[in-house]
Amino acid sequence: MIKCLVVDDEPLARECIENYIQQVDFLDFIGSCKSALEVSSILEKTKIDLLFLDIQMPIINGLEFLKVMENPPLTILTTAFPNYAVEGFDLNVLDYLLKPIEFNRFFAAAMKAKKALHVEYNSIPSVIKEEADCFFIKCDGRYVKIFTQDILFVEAMQNYVIIQTQEKRYITHLYLKNVAEKLNNEDFLRVHKSFIVAKSKIESASTIEIQIQSYKIPISRSYKKDTLLKLLNGKLWSGIDKGK
Repeated sequence: MIKCLVVDDEPLARECIENYIQQVDFLDFIGSCKSALEVSSILEKTKIDLLFLDIQMPIINGLEFLKVMENPPLTILTTAFPNYAVEGFDLNVLDYLLKPIEFNRFFAAAMKAKKALHVEYNSIPSVIKEEADCFFIKCDGRYVKIFTQDILFVEAMQNYVIIQTQEKRYITHLYLKNVAEKLNNEDFLRVHKSFIVAKSKIESASTIEIQIQSYKIPISRSYKKDTLLKLLNGKLWSGIDKGK
């Protein structure tokens, strides 16, 4: 999840971006503030991956703040004035959203952030990566480390589970209900009595199955409604006039 902070002196502008963040499953709204002066104290206490920063604010504007800030998070500027764009990109901001911000434009910027942070994460030395969310399982007589973000799905197999990652398949003596209790239910979805899937890895879905890479995972009748609701809620683009 990409941890986001919103900085804007206008309450309605903050609320708009907050609502957009909450509709995107890979974004995590951490908080908001109305002044750039509040950002430093927040960053001292909380790790922020992505900053939505308004330009025109009292005391110190967003551009002035970025110029004096050391190692700022990935930043997307927001403003009602397009003439600031060139100066903003000179400060290596990721994107520039012009108010009033439409959701499709916001989502494009969010996808850009996801790609940028993925590249940045993969360039970090492996010794630092070990601080990321991970766990150990006993497999083939060894304790094996698995990074949660690498999981595609988990499948129950009697008294064992299969943990399928992007690179390898692991079999360990666990019950699926115990796995479900450990995994973050914002990132993982139970779709069948025998399957838990990673939401971010889902490529397509129907009323009967989910596609993750080359794997087709069944959706049971008892989980169908809840699965589609959590998967599509706020993210299904529609609006075709059936009468035409």
